[in-house]
Amino acid sequence: MKLSLKKRAGALKSETKSIRREGNIPAILYGSGYAPEKVVVPGTEFEAILRQLKLKNHQLATTVFELHIDGANKKALVKDIQYHPATYAIEHLDFIVLDESKAVTVKVPIQIQGAADCVGVKLGGTLRQVIRALKVSCLPTHIPAEFQIDVRDLGLTQSKRLSDIAMPAHVRPLALMSEVAVVVAKAKGAA
Repeated sequence: MKLSLKKRAGALKSETKSIRREGNIPAILYGSGYAPEKVVVPGTEFEAILRQLKLKNHQLATTVFELHIDGANKKALVKDIQYHPATYAIEHLDFIVLDESKAVTVKVPIQIQGAADCVGVKLGGTLRQVIRALKVSCLPTHIPAEFQIDVRDLGLTQSKRLSDIAMPAHVRPLALMSEVAVVVAKAKGAA
């Protein structure tokens, strides 16, 4: 995903209010060995990217952005989003600048496959996703978009663990792989 950013002074609160009134988003870039830099993200461009990510069923946390700032190109991940409490409009973005030679920690979403065909659900059970994202460490070029767990063969009270996820060779999980990721629970009152 590509974004064109502009530098900003960021010294005054009135400047950030003005940026938001124009429909843009104040942001900051930072990273290991990178001096923090205040920038402006075009609001309509970023909103279009968010809509596109929702359509593809991908998460923002694993999307690497190619940022263009005054002729320089940088790759970055969105590390934090601050929303307005009432309108839910994006108020601020934090980008972490990536170094291709250094590992980065990201939360990769876990997608459930075959929920409609799950044996346990057909028998009256309820499918519960216990863990929705798995924290991993890898180089920026190896960040997976998502992990998938197939639940078609799960019966009542059966579960799949994080260890059932096919882990790419260059990706190191930062969680106990023995933890339950998804379970088919019996309905309340069922024998």
